[in-house]
Amino acid sequence: MFRLLFLTPRIAPNTGNAIRMVAATGCELHLVEPLGFDLSEPKLRRAGLDYHDLASVTVHRDLSAAWEALMPARVYAFTAQAATSFADVAYEPTDVLMFGPEPSGLDSATLADAHITAQVRIPMLTGRRSLNLSNAAAVAAYEAWRQHGFAGAD
Repeated sequence: MFRLLFLTPRIAPNTGNAIRMVAATGCELHLVEPLGFDLSEPKLRRAGLDYHDLASVTVHRDLSAAWEALMPARVYAFTAQAATSFADVAYEPTDVLMFGPEPSGLDSATLADAHITAQVRIPMLTGRRSLNLSNAAAVAAYEAWRQHGFAGAD
């Protein structure tokens, strides 16, 4: 199934929401340290409710370790600066959907990483900066899953 990669996430409830979403979709969530919170934080656990045991969550010590675990794969970096819409991609189940930390997103050095296949954006109204991390990840994951007929869903 699809793999979501959060690079140094900062806000516990956003990651908690993402944990709940990956449990519901069968996606994997990969978190790259340093995290801006402790995984046992009550806000994270509350946002994830009782889905923690149903979710596939892996923590990597740094981005190099994440690449080592995830490659080979196509990597789509989500950034408001991209020209290509995320909806124009034909996703494959092993793809990595990469998101940067709140509130800054992926920096230019990360976006230049050779592992990244393409940069994509989620369309928004003019003048809006970005979506909440967990919302953006959910939009992306559900589009990728939709393209595969919501495989495994009832």
